[in-house]
Amino acid sequence: MKQWLKVFFLLILPALIGFQAQAQAQAQAQNSTPTKEINLYSARHYQTDEVLYSEFTKQTGIKINRIESEDNALLERIKSEGSNSPADVILLVDAARLWRAQIDGLFKPIQSAVLDKKIPVNLRAKADSDGTAWFGFSTRARLIVYNKDSVNLSQVDSYEKLAEPVNKGKVCTRSGSHPYMLSLIGAMIEIKGQPATENWARGMVANMARPPRGGDTDQIKAVASGECGVALTNSYYLVRILRSTKPEDQALVKKISFVWPDQKTSGTHINIAGGGVAKNAPHSKEAIQFLEYLASDSAQSYFADGNNEWPVVKTVKVNNEGLKMLGAFKPEDVSVAAIGRNQIAAQKILDRVGYK
Repeated sequence: MKQWLKVFFLLILPALIGFQAQAQAQAQAQNSTPTKEINLYSARHYQTDEVLYSEFTKQTGIKINRIESEDNALLERIKSEGSNSPADVILLVDAARLWRAQIDGLFKPIQSAVLDKKIPVNLRAKADSDGTAWFGFSTRARLIVYNKDSVNLSQVDSYEKLAEPVNKGKVCTRSGSHPYMLSLIGAMIEIKGQPATENWARGMVANMARPPRGGDTDQIKAVASGECGVALTNSYYLVRILRSTKPEDQALVKKISFVWPDQKTSGTHINIAGGGVAKNAPHSKEAIQFLEYLASDSAQSYFADGNNEWPVVKTVKVNNEGLKMLGAFKPEDVSVAAIGRNQIAAQKILDRVGYK
């Protein structure tokens, strides 16, 4: 009996060895197959983005590796990484910053029929070479907030009026060199030209209630407290306060109101959050696929809702209750690429008039 078992074992041993070798070969082949993935460098950090990213992976099988930080920190990191940067997609939150990344050579020009069809021409930037450098995926507006007790609406319903003598000692803004302000001034240059924009900036400096400081929420609070009569803010900061259930925010809302500037003329200034493919992207095909996904109807809702912004794709409906509180308005029709190109001229104007 023992002799029979020995013979049997010797007969099946080659088969067992062959099976094991085949299994090992298959495992090695699987491990050597590159995983589809993208490396996302993002200045966004909103809870809804978790669903946004997981849905992309679910639909495509492409894994997203994220690096999240402030815009400037991300740009400096990519520049320091140089040609070895693993970045595939760069997402930033202002036209001024996107333009800065473009002139620093951090974007790879791409061509996409999907994005060209869905993203309006004024919300994307053509590259110096053939292709598009970056695209806007959501928009926000630059509103005017004023104190209802001390300021008359008719005196602050345009950006130009903020610089008129009637508002002397009433105006508050954040630093003039902040990208939000640079983008606004860049748009003004495009609409009105440099001389008129410089006169406006000089009038703003003359009308300051205090030296520029703080963020947009600080400006809103200063208006409510009476320290300022009127201030500029991005729309999503106001929406956050309008939707807040905190007693202090509800009390603040009772003291302020807002206005869409320039509704009878050029329209309210619009800025964007957007992105593009990194210059040295190791996964360019997957990166373009991700940007095209951001322009899909479902992704647009997540992307815009994450920061109380508006989607850029016209077929997407807005279901954000906070945005509905703001109502409809006339936006300016200015290319974000032109806003970017005007940044140097905008900064020179600020320097000449002493807008800190």
